[in-house]
Amino acid sequence: MPEGPVAPTPNISPTEMEGYVARFHKLRGSEEAFVDSRLPGARRFKINLIGMGVVERTSLPELRPNIPLPALGFNLGMIQCDPGNGASLHSHTTEEVFMPLVGPWAVTWLNEAGEQEIILQPFDCIHVPVGVYRGFRYVGEGRGTLLTLIGGPDAGKVAWEPSVLARAAAQGVSRNAEGEVEGLTDGGRNA
Repeated sequence: MPEGPVAPTPNISPTEMEGYVARFHKLRGSEEAFVDSRLPGARRFKINLIGMGVVERTSLPELRPNIPLPALGFNLGMIQCDPGNGASLHSHTTEEVFMPLVGPWAVTWLNEAGEQEIILQPFDCIHVPVGVYRGFRYVGEGRGTLLTLIGGPDAGKVAWEPSVLARAAAQGVSRNAEGEVEGLTDGGRNA
Protein backbone atom coordinates (compact mmCIF):
# COMPACT_ATOMS: atom_id res chain seq x y z
CA MET A 1 0.00 0.00 0.00
CA PRO A 2 1.28 3.48 -0.80
CA GLU A 3 2.00 5.64 2.20
CA GLY A 4 0.72 9.17 2.61
CA PRO A 5 -2.18 10.94 0.96
CA VAL A 6 -3.35 9.68 -2.40
CA ALA A 7 -4.10 12.27 -5.07
CA PRO A 8 -7.70 12.24 -6.25
CA THR A 9 -8.22 10.50 -9.56
CA PRO A 10 -9.47 12.88 -12.26
CA ASN A 11 -12.97 12.01 -13.38
CA ILE A 12 -12.57 12.15 -17.18
CA SER A 13 -15.46 11.07 -19.34
CA PRO A 14 -14.96 9.16 -22.61
CA THR A 15 -16.00 12.31 -24.49
CA GLU A 16 -13.38 14.39 -22.63
CA MET A 17 -10.71 11.71 -23.17
CA GLU A 18 -11.39 11.84 -26.91
CA GLY A 19 -9.97 15.39 -26.79
CA TYR A 20 -6.59 13.86 -25.93
CA VAL A 21 -6.55 11.48 -28.90
CA ALA A 22 -4.83 12.13 -32.24
CA ARG A 23 -6.53 10.02 -34.91
CA PHE A 24 -4.07 9.10 -37.64
CA HIS A 25 -6.48 9.86 -40.48
CA LYS A 26 -7.07 13.38 -39.09
CA LEU A 27 -3.47 14.42 -38.38
CA ARG A 28 -2.39 17.82 -39.62
CA GLY A 29 1.14 19.01 -40.26
CA SER A 30 3.28 20.88 -42.75
CA GLU A 31 5.91 20.25 -45.40
CA GLU A 32 7.44 23.65 -44.68
CA ALA A 33 8.32 23.64 -40.99
CA PHE A 34 12.10 24.15 -41.27
CA VAL A 35 14.69 26.31 -42.98
CA ASP A 36 15.87 23.32 -45.06
CA SER A 37 12.34 22.39 -46.21
CA ARG A 38 12.97 23.19 -49.88
CA LEU A 39 16.47 21.76 -50.17
CA PRO A 40 16.90 18.65 -52.32
CA GLY A 41 16.56 15.56 -50.13
CA ALA A 42 14.96 17.49 -47.26
CA ARG A 43 11.26 17.38 -48.22
CA ARG A 44 9.28 15.99 -45.31
CA PHE A 45 5.90 16.30 -43.63
CA LYS A 46 6.22 17.30 -39.94
CA ILE A 47 3.43 16.32 -37.55
CA ASN A 48 3.43 17.58 -33.96
CA LEU A 49 1.51 15.15 -31.77
CA ILE A 50 2.29 16.55 -28.29
CA GLY A 51 4.25 19.79 -27.91
CA MET A 52 5.75 21.99 -30.62
CA GLY A 53 9.11 20.24 -30.89
CA VAL A 54 11.68 22.40 -32.66
CA VAL A 55 9.66 23.68 -35.63
CA GLU A 56 10.73 27.01 -37.04
CA ARG A 57 7.23 28.22 -37.98
CA THR A 58 5.44 28.28 -34.64
CA SER A 59 2.61 30.53 -35.89
CA LEU A 60 1.54 28.07 -38.59
CA PRO A 61 -1.83 26.53 -37.56
CA GLU A 62 -1.00 23.21 -39.29
CA LEU A 63 1.94 22.77 -36.90
CA ARG A 64 -0.04 23.21 -33.70
CA PRO A 65 0.04 20.00 -31.62
CA ASN A 66 -2.63 17.50 -32.67
CA ILE A 67 -3.19 16.68 -28.98
CA PRO A 68 -3.69 19.88 -26.95
CA LEU A 69 -2.07 18.36 -23.85
CA PRO A 70 0.86 20.48 -22.60
CA ALA A 71 4.25 18.88 -23.17
CA LEU A 72 5.79 18.36 -19.73
CA GLY A 73 9.30 17.05 -20.32
CA PHE A 74 8.96 15.81 -23.90
CA ASN A 75 7.70 16.59 -27.40
CA LEU A 76 6.31 13.79 -29.56
CA GLY A 77 5.97 13.98 -33.32
CA MET A 78 6.23 12.14 -36.61
CA ILE A 79 7.94 12.73 -39.91
CA GLN A 80 6.61 11.33 -43.19
CA CYS A 81 8.49 11.48 -46.47
CA ASP A 82 9.25 9.80 -49.75
CA PRO A 83 12.45 7.84 -50.48
CA GLY A 84 15.67 9.85 -50.35
CA ASN A 85 14.20 12.65 -48.22
CA GLY A 86 14.59 13.53 -44.56
CA ALA A 87 16.32 16.18 -42.45
CA SER A 88 19.61 17.95 -43.06
CA LEU A 89 22.36 17.83 -40.43
CA HIS A 90 21.31 19.70 -37.29
CA SER A 91 21.67 19.54 -33.51
CA HIS A 92 19.54 20.24 -30.45
CA THR A 93 20.12 21.33 -26.86
CA THR A 94 17.97 18.36 -25.77
CA GLU A 95 17.98 14.64 -26.45
CA GLU A 96 16.32 13.26 -29.56
CA VAL A 97 14.99 9.76 -30.13
CA PHE A 98 13.99 8.25 -33.49
CA MET A 99 11.92 5.11 -34.12
CA PRO A 100 10.91 4.09 -37.66
CA LEU A 101 7.26 3.06 -37.85
CA VAL A 102 7.06 2.49 -41.62
CA GLY A 103 10.12 1.50 -43.64
CA PRO A 104 13.85 1.64 -42.99
CA TRP A 105 15.50 4.97 -42.17
CA ALA A 106 19.15 6.06 -42.23
CA VAL A 107 20.30 8.16 -39.28
CA THR A 108 23.40 10.21 -40.03
CA TRP A 109 25.73 12.14 -37.75
CA LEU A 110 29.06 13.97 -37.85
CA ASN A 111 32.17 12.95 -35.98
CA GLU A 112 35.93 13.52 -36.46
CA ALA A 113 35.98 11.12 -39.43
CA GLY A 114 33.11 12.91 -41.21
CA GLU A 115 29.50 11.90 -41.82
CA GLN A 116 28.50 8.50 -40.44
CA GLU A 117 25.33 6.46 -41.04
CA ILE A 118 23.36 3.67 -39.43
CA ILE A 119 20.21 2.04 -40.83
CA LEU A 120 17.22 1.50 -38.55
CA GLN A 121 14.42 -0.92 -39.35
CA PRO A 122 10.82 -0.48 -38.13
CA PHE A 123 10.62 -0.36 -34.34
CA ASP A 124 14.41 -0.07 -33.90
CA CYS A 125 15.17 2.91 -31.68
CA ILE A 126 18.11 5.32 -31.43
CA HIS A 127 18.88 8.04 -28.89
CA VAL A 128 21.05 10.84 -30.34
CA PRO A 129 23.04 12.71 -27.66
CA VAL A 130 22.74 16.44 -27.09
CA GLY A 131 24.89 18.58 -29.38
CA VAL A 132 25.65 15.94 -32.02
CA TYR A 133 24.94 17.07 -35.60
CA ARG A 134 22.41 14.52 -36.84
CA GLY A 135 20.07 14.00 -39.75
CA PHE A 136 17.86 11.26 -41.11
CA ARG A 137 16.67 10.01 -44.49
CA TYR A 138 13.99 7.56 -45.58
CA VAL A 139 15.65 4.68 -47.48
CA GLY A 140 12.61 2.47 -48.09
CA GLU A 141 9.94 2.31 -50.77
CA GLY A 142 6.66 4.21 -50.79
CA ARG A 143 6.12 6.75 -48.02
CA GLY A 144 7.91 6.25 -44.70
CA THR A 145 6.95 7.32 -41.20
CA LEU A 146 9.39 8.11 -38.39
CA LEU A 147 8.39 8.68 -34.75
CA THR A 148 10.39 11.48 -33.08
CA LEU A 149 10.75 12.25 -29.39
CA ILE A 150 12.55 15.40 -28.26
CA GLY A 151 13.32 16.35 -24.66
CA GLY A 152 11.55 19.39 -23.30
CA PRO A 153 9.25 20.96 -22.30
CA ASP A 154 11.10 23.68 -24.22
CA ALA A 155 12.90 21.84 -27.00
CA GLY A 156 14.72 25.02 -28.04
CA LYS A 157 15.61 25.82 -31.63
CA VAL A 158 17.42 23.81 -34.27
CA ALA A 159 21.14 24.49 -34.68
CA TRP A 160 21.86 23.77 -38.36
CA GLU A 161 25.22 22.63 -39.68
CA PRO A 162 26.48 25.89 -41.31
CA SER A 163 26.38 24.64 -44.91
CA VAL A 164 22.63 23.93 -44.53
CA LEU A 165 21.92 27.58 -43.77
CA ALA A 166 24.03 28.69 -46.75
CA ARG A 167 22.17 26.34 -49.14
CA ALA A 168 18.80 27.50 -47.76
CA ALA A 169 19.81 31.16 -48.21
CA ALA A 170 20.62 30.42 -51.85
CA GLN A 171 16.95 29.28 -52.17
CA GLY A 172 15.73 32.53 -50.57
CA VAL A 173 14.94 30.92 -47.20
CA SER A 174 16.41 32.12 -43.90
CA ARG A 175 15.62 32.53 -40.20
CA ASN A 176 14.93 35.76 -38.36
CA ALA A 177 16.39 36.77 -34.97
CA GLU A 178 13.74 34.67 -33.18
CA GLY A 179 14.67 31.57 -35.19
CA GLU A 180 11.47 31.62 -37.27
CA VAL A 181 11.69 30.73 -40.98
CA GLU A 182 11.27 33.47 -43.57
CA GLY A 183 10.86 32.95 -47.30
CA LEU A 184 8.38 30.03 -47.24
CA THR A 185 4.83 30.69 -48.31
CA ASP A 186 3.02 27.33 -48.41
CA GLY A 187 1.81 26.43 -44.92
CA GLY A 188 1.46 22.72 -45.47
CA ARG A 189 -1.22 20.15 -46.08
CA ASN A 190 -3.13 17.53 -44.18
CA ALA A 191 -1.63 14.06 -43.88
